[in-house]
Amino acid sequence: MPTAGADHIVQSYSDELTALAQLIAEMGGQVEVAIENGTKALLRLDREIADLTIIADQRIDDMQRRIDDMAVSMIARRQPMASDLRAIITAIHVASDLERVGDMAKQLARRSLKLEGMSLQPTFYNGVKNMTALVLRQIKGALDAYASRDSAAAIEVCNRDDEVDAMHTSLFRELLTYMMEDPRNITPCTHLLFCAKSLERIGDHATNIAERAYYLQTGKQLTNEVQELQRTQIKA
Repeated sequence: MPTAGADHIVQSYSDELTALAQLIAEMGGQVEVAIENGTKALLRLDREIADLTIIADQRIDDMQRRIDDMAVSMIARRQPMASDLRAIITAIHVASDLERVGDMAKQLARRSLKLEGMSLQPTFYNGVKNMTALVLRQIKGALDAYASRDSAAAIEVCNRDDEVDAMHTSLFRELLTYMMEDPRNITPCTHLLFCAKSLERIGDHATNIAERAYYLQTGKQLTNEVQELQRTQIKA
């Protein structure tokens, strides 16, 4: 869990920074559960889990608003500078990304409701299952990098985003093949294509969080750092 960059004379200020970090950690945990439940609802076509996932999204939205309110209040009252300001601004951005991931999990749950009553071969779901495992690893890695302020771990998460994109492309082609083999597969596979896109977007938000973690630790934008490294390598 991230802590204040330095000790503060006013203990309540340090306590507020710690509380903000705890809220992000709690929201991250809820989002991870939402992804897992959204996928379970899809794989099992379980209406009960789907309904729970949809309801849970409201709690995630409420938590984002709470974090935003707390961060804005701290900026107004404490007038933070340097690493403290980075920590507060980063918390706002990370909460926004987590809220969007919660929306993607809700979309998975809603798709499961549309697939009820359809006959699907288990092989149709293998790609979705594997992709879910990968994006969950990305989200967990990004949140861990943020919590520990580990810039190296943040870079690793960003580098693995290509794996998510490659798996999405592979799953897209696989589902298209099923659709061409039998027109009866078109409707269910179309729903699964949308699910794959939701998972790919979760991977993108995980990358965003990792980039925020890098900025939190270094004060630099990871994209700019990578571009500068590439320019240096070209000159060499």
